[in-house]
Amino acid sequence: MKKTAPVQEIVLGRNKRITIANTSIDVLSVEETVLLVQEYVDKKVPLHLIGVNADKINELNHNKYLQTIVNSCGIINADGASVVLASRFLNKPLPERVAGIDLMDDLVSLSNKKKYTIYLLGARQETVEKTAKVLKNKYKNLKIVGVHNGYFKENDWPILAEELKSKNADFVFVGITSPLKEYIVEYFQNSGIKSVFMGVGGSFDVISGNIPRAPIWIQKANLEWLYRVMKEPRRLFKRYLFGNIAFINLIIKEKFR
Repeated sequence: MKKTAPVQEIVLGRNKRITIANTSIDVLSVEETVLLVQEYVDKKVPLHLIGVNADKINELNHNKYLQTIVNSCGIINADGASVVLASRFLNKPLPERVAGIDLMDDLVSLSNKKKYTIYLLGARQETVEKTAKVLKNKYKNLKIVGVHNGYFKENDWPILAEELKSKNADFVFVGITSPLKEYIVEYFQNSGIKSVFMGVGGSFDVISGNIPRAPIWIQKANLEWLYRVMKEPRRLFKRYLFGNIAFINLIIKEKFR
């Protein structure tokens, strides 16, 4: 993959930004994030809206290019209970977790109300099409200007960039795994696309009904990660076990540095 110079985005608002383990994070609640994103859309200022959890912080401490991309984003949310707990341990508390799937739903609801347009990019074709159908059924005035699966090669990026330019969507929700997602969004922004890009991980699978989400009480108890491990132990157990150990180690080093 050809690396390009990360876009240093225009930062709107006057929100405080802290640093945890070499990662910049905005001190924003969910409500404050939605209001700030609306300002980006209304002013047509391009934005890479990103959420960081323990896993991503671990990764960007081993990937300086990814770290530069993330820290250059206009809005960086804490999408992980462990990040919020770490901020309190380090005496620079964040207000709350800004869960990606919930924030996406809030922004889709806002789009329905404000007549913003959205584009869905990622997952399998049948999944992203079903996601669009579910959202259209839920939000009757929602304008979805396009969908595209996440199975394309780097040679296809210019073609897809032209597609996104022609659609000129206010929001592009990207359901592609990290760090490929960050690299793709960086390429699109360097191509002059002025949308709000938001990575949504596996949200399309949840919205389409392919994967169940944890019950509300588990979400409120900040145990959604444990629910995911129970559902996919072979794939996630080692990742969370060793990932959490690495993250705790980073935080302790920062605390006593």
